[in-house]
Amino acid sequence: MTDTQKTRWDEHGNLEVLTFDVGSECLAIEATDIREIVDLLPETRVPGAAPLVASIVNYRGKIIPIADLRVAFGMAITPPTPDSRIVVIETQIDGEMTHIGLRTDKVHEVAMLSRSDSSDPPQVGLRWRREFVREFVRQADGVIVLPALSAIFEAAPRQLGGGSLAA
Repeated sequence: MTDTQKTRWDEHGNLEVLTFDVGSECLAIEATDIREIVDLLPETRVPGAAPLVASIVNYRGKIIPIADLRVAFGMAITPPTPDSRIVVIETQIDGEMTHIGLRTDKVHEVAMLSRSDSSDPPQVGLRWRREFVREFVRQADGVIVLPALSAIFEAAPRQLGGGSLAA
């Protein structure tokens, strides 16, 4: 899987996304990648799994990994709240379409972003790994982070000596 997966702005420079919080950050995933938003499900920890995807859930009869983006972005792990949800996405990993659940603190809304408000991550001064951020999008109430999910998921097994995320 590669994150030459550029942001898929439409011909008018717009992008429909789902916005959600992870810690104090507002992130967004392209709406076309979202399969479902579900309440938290009972998780099973996987011994020896990379911390990013340390557990699995039974999602509609299929076992899928649950990713905690706090790990990728170096945030403190916190317990779930009543607003916590799992955003189930479908993405390509190792050439195979895979469902992954993203643990979120709060799901906001489906929003339309404008390319004219976006910028690439800076070369310096970023508190996260630059390759984990595709773009920042300025909004009236702050900045939305478009994470580079494929780069995040590719890095996790290599960094921690685990195998692929694909089942």
